[in-house]
This record gives sequence, C-alpha cells and structure tokens, in this order.
Amino acid sequence: MSPVTVDTKLLGDPVDRVDGPLKVSGAAPYPSDVSYPEMAYAALAQSTIGAGTISAIDAAAARAVPGVLTVITYENTPALPDGPMTILGPSARFPFKDNRIVHYGQHVAMVVAETSEQAVAAARLVKVGYEPTTPVLGFTNPDAPVEQNAWGLDTARGDVEGALASAEVTYDETFTISPETNNPLGLFATVARWEAGRLVVHESTQWPIMARQTLATVFELAEQDVRVFVPFIGGGFGAGLRFPPHAILTVLAARMLDRPVKLVLTRPQMFTSIGHRPETRQRLRLGVARDGRLLAIDHEATSTIGIEETNLEPVTMPTPNSYDCDNVATHERQVRLNIPNPGAMRGPGTTQGNFAMESALDEVAYRLRCDPIALRLRNYAEVQPGTGLPWSSKALRECYRVGAERFGWADRNPEVRSMRDGDWLIGYGMAGVTFDWYQAPCRARISIRRDGTAYARSAATDLGTGTYTIATQLTAQLLGLDLDRVRFDLGDSDLPLAPQSGGSGLAMSLSGALHQAAGNLVGAFLDAVADDAGSPLRGRGPDDVTATGGRLHLVDDPSVGETYTDILDRHGLDELTADGAVEPKAEGAGMMPAGGFAARFVEVRVDEDLGVLRVARVVTAIDAGRVLNEKTARSQVLGATVMGIGMSLLEQTEFDPGTGRVANATLGDYLIPVNADVPDLDVVFVGEPDRFSPVGIKGIGEIGIVGVAAAIANAVHHATGRRIRSLPITIEKLL
Repeated sequence: MSPVTVDTKLLGDPVDRVDGPLKVSGAAPYPSDVSYPEMAYAALAQSTIGAGTISAIDAAAARAVPGVLTVITYENTPALPDGPMTILGPSARFPFKDNRIVHYGQHVAMVVAETSEQAVAAARLVKVGYEPTTPVLGFTNPDAPVEQNAWGLDTARGDVEGALASAEVTYDETFTISPETNNPLGLFATVARWEAGRLVVHESTQWPIMARQTLATVFELAEQDVRVFVPFIGGGFGAGLRFPPHAILTVLAARMLDRPVKLVLTRPQMFTSIGHRPETRQRLRLGVARDGRLLAIDHEATSTIGIEETNLEPVTMPTPNSYDCDNVATHERQVRLNIPNPGAMRGPGTTQGNFAMESALDEVAYRLRCDPIALRLRNYAEVQPGTGLPWSSKALRECYRVGAERFGWADRNPEVRSMRDGDWLIGYGMAGVTFDWYQAPCRARISIRRDGTAYARSAATDLGTGTYTIATQLTAQLLGLDLDRVRFDLGDSDLPLAPQSGGSGLAMSLSGALHQAAGNLVGAFLDAVADDAGSPLRGRGPDDVTATGGRLHLVDDPSVGETYTDILDRHGLDELTADGAVEPKAEGAGMMPAGGFAARFVEVRVDEDLGVLRVARVVTAIDAGRVLNEKTARSQVLGATVMGIGMSLLEQTEFDPGTGRVANATLGDYLIPVNADVPDLDVVFVGEPDRFSPVGIKGIGEIGIVGVAAAIANAVHHATGRRIRSLPITIEKLL
C-alpha cells in the first residue's frame, strides 16, 4: 500500500542530528563503552614474521601474571566452522585454525585477565617460536600468484584493439596508488556475553545482520539465539563490513570462561586487523578521434589481496558506463601477497578507477587543446551505454555547469604554469564522477501509540552518516508528525532485517522500507475505521487522505479527519503496527537505475622552489536525487572530500619490503589531513528526485571522495606542467 500524500516540508530540511545531544554529552554508547559485572579483558599477541609456521608457544610467564584467567592459542582452540564474514563469504582466515602464519601482525595468542592492564602486560610475555619462510611481498614480485578476471568482472564490447589501431590519437599510461588504511576515530571493540545459551555481542560492525549470521554459523547456534548491538560505531569507512577474527576470539573466550569479555584493539592493531585500501596499478589505453570522441577504452587494473583470502575491489566497474564509447574492455586482476587482507575503504574500486580515467581525459584534453569540460560533454552518456536504456535520472550536465559557475572555471587560463600569486603557482583542475547504483533487501517496522508518538526501527547502522536523523525525518514526514513525536531505533540484530551501511545503498533501501511501512500503517488505521460509524474517515481509502499534525484527514477537506490517538482510544488499542520491505530490482519501467553523479573542481597552489602543495579550495556539485537532510548530506560530502585530500597528498601505508610489517602503524606516523590541510570546501546539490527510488533519493556516502584525487592531480599539472600518475602526490614528485 502506498503512503498517503503528505506535506514535504521536512524532507531536505537541515535538521540537526537527533543523536547529537548524546554524542556531545558523551552519553552515546559505543562498543568500547559497554561494561558488565565480572567482565574480563582480552589483549592480543601478534606474529613477528610475515610467513611460516609456529614451532612453539611458551605462555607460562603470561599465565603467571596476577589476574590472568586464560591464554588462548591454536593449541587449545576448538575446531570452529567457517562463517560468512562478508557478503563474499569467508573472506578472512581464522588465525587459530592451525599454526601457519600468513602475514606479519597475525594474531597468535589472546590473553584474558581481570583487568585490561593485566591482559596487555601478560600478552607481551607470550613467547612464540617460528619456522619462517620467505614472505611473498611486493606488487611486482614474480612469485606472487595472480588471479585473472577477478570475481568475473572483466567486460568487453565492440572491437577495442581495432579501434585503438585506427584512432587518430592514442593514449597509454600507467597509474599507481599506494595502500591506505581505514582510521576511524573509534577503536574497534568487541564485548561478548553468553546468557543462558544466548549470545549477546556488542561489536564495531557496519552490518549487524551479517555479524549475527557469522556468529550463528561459527558457534553453531540458531540465528535467533544471537543478538548483535551497535547503536553507535565511531566510524568505519568500510572497515566494519567484514566480521573480524578478533571478534570471534572474544566470543570464544567468553564461552570458555563463562563470563563477559571485552577486547579493544590498539591503534597499531587496527592497521593489521580490519583491512585497508589495497595497492593498485592501472594501465589505461584510449583511442580518440581528433574531434575528441572516445573510440576505444581498455582499462586494466591490478590490486593486492591476502595470500589466501578474498576481497572484492571493482576498480574498473564504472568504466564501461561513464562515457559514450562503442569499444570498451575492462580487466580485473588481484596479486596475492603475505599482507593483512585488504578490505573496503570508502568508495572501494571506483575511487581508484576514477583517478586513472579522469586524469587520462585531462591529458587528452590538453593534447587536443580542448577544454576538459567540453571533452567530457563531447562523450556524455545520454543513455546507459551497456544497455541503451535511459537513466532513471541524470543531472551530470548540470553538475558541470553549476560547479563551473560556482568555482569560476571561466577565469582559468588554460596554459600550464600561466597563473601565479607571487612564489605560488596556481592550478585549476576538474573531474567528472559516475557512481554505481546499489540497493539491498531491507525491512522496517513502525508503530503509532495511543499517546500519538511513532516508533520506527530497523537493524541498520549509523556510522555518523546521519541514519538516525534521516529515518526520523522521513517517518515524521510520511505520517504527518512532528520530529519530537518520532523515535527511530537501529543497531540491533533483533530488529527487522537491514543491509550493511556500505555501498551507498543503506539510505535508499531503508527509506524504501520505511515508505512502505508508513503506507501500510496508514492503511491499518483506515481499516480500523472502515466500518466505524463514529469516524469521519469511515470507508475512505489511502488516496482520499493525507496526514498532518498527527491526524489523518481528507485531501480536499482538512476539516474532515481525526487523530491517530482518537482512533486508538475509540477502539481500545494501545498501538497499531505495520511492516514494510524493499527488494532490489535490476531495472524497471524501461530505464536503468542511476547512481549519483558529480563534478569536482579544485584550485591548488604549489611553491615553485620548495614543491610545497596546498589545496586552496574545492567545489563539488552532486546529483544526489532528493536530499533528505541538506545538513547531514553536505557533511557527508565534506568529510569524504577531506578523505580524498588525504588520499591525494598524505596517506600511504608503508609495508616493510622484507617482512611485511606495517612501518607507520600509528597516527603519529601515518599522515591524515588535519585542519591546516582542509581548504575552503563548497558543496551544491543539483538534479531532481530519482524515478527508481520510492522516495527519490540516491546514496551519497561514498561519492564525495570519488574524483578528488583526479581533480587535484589535474590542477597540479595545470599549475606546474608535471603530470602525476602516482598517489600520494609528495614533495619529492614535484621537485
């Protein structure tokens, strides 16, 4: 049943975060804040070699530390089934399954004690003997196994080689991006407790339902006997999309001791335990006509992966559909190394692929002496290239136009090294962005109580993206209630099923489920008064009514209606409840569902003598469909843009070439942007509600990082004449 027509004044309003007061007062319960009576504390000991086997473990000194309750190693760990640790299946090797070591920093022992300090001290006393082998390290190591056509993502259409051979202008260059590590502010934590055969876990996860499935499988429980809580997570950026081995160990310890156990990772352990953006190398070949038409695209990407693990990093996925080109081929490869397994990091794959493609188009524009925007418009995909179907919505042209106007692109002198301010060379750069569409199954439940308040819930998560707030706004909107009359709960696997907060799909999926639940709930109220002689809404259907001010009334006569409370009182009901659900659809109504689109414009300044690079300002124009909350949406794009600056200029996880040890695994050594690195950031939303989403929205959690690196690199070229195809862009590359 469709929801009633409602006043749309709440949608898009820059409403303050409903969870803001809890956060600023320190009352928001993060997993690391959870405490239980008689709780024990765990600490990890980790491998000091990159490959080999454990020959002996001496934990006697650790067990002798006052307060130590147990030391768990592969020697006393029971056999456990593999669990579905991500949507891809078992993607992380359980480290206590045997004595093999597959990467430096692999967990080799867990110490559990009465206090955290005792556990940490004892973990340092665990002595491990090894029989090391030579680890497979380095992107170009000839001994590294290579997976061709990774995940079956290779694509082909047309005659790429023929078009390249006949093209008037050809392009063939290689791009490299260093590995980066997710560094959310909140340290990942697990608290596990067994209650009369039922397992309760507080976990830093972006996916409570998947976490429940994993734990149920590993510990051979019914899913209803596992409950996962994560009302607040403290950031994730994709790191919480896998269920990590350390969490399984914590649950195991709680079962062995029959008491609650807490584990909080240290910052260095975050670098080896929760994934990172893999190192990538891309070869991009283009064939172009003199008038700027793309005749051929051949995009080959290779990324790193753990020696025997899984990770999906679809670097070339957007390439076939970003521009109008008849001849396109993409190739995905993965190199297996003795490193901690990579994982999702904001905009996985697309972020790296966009850097290569948008940098290459900028180079081609300079060769043709063509404005970079004009070149992109010359190859604009009016329909989805793979199918020929129209997009459900696409305002990329408007992104280019509005972004260029706000940035002042027309003031750019196109000649390199032509703009300066004293010792500073000034450069303007831009990039286009096409981000794939995503939706997943989701359910929601809404109740309206006799006091006139609504209670909505779904097992989603809020990474700080504003899920609490937009779900509250949307529920209030659909039911005609004030915000303070709506409560929304998430972060509990006992609530209706929800997908991961990742892939920029949660808001679309959750909003669709809430949309249907609200419509069904209004229908339930109308059913309640269908034969009620005392109701002015007797016999009315959903199309006849609208909701405002906590009441249902006729669309054409607001004076005819009654409140939810009146209906519940008269029928002796405490509440009415309805469920809603959405299922993913590949296509519909003769159109292709569109993801987000964007245009990025960047000004950089480069000191000609010192090579110092500063990003001066960034303008982002985004087609996000209907924006549910302008403030939280803008905040998402701002934060992602800052991450893009880090990726472009600072971030680089350094693996020791001999051992695979992460050499900069602290925030003192791993550089991330600080306030001084963040310039003037401007965000503008364009476009119309998307036809494919029942609420008209698109996901924007990740698109804000895509295109930043290319726009910066293109601006650096404009300023200096140097073409940088390797990230991060360091001083050494500019001198």
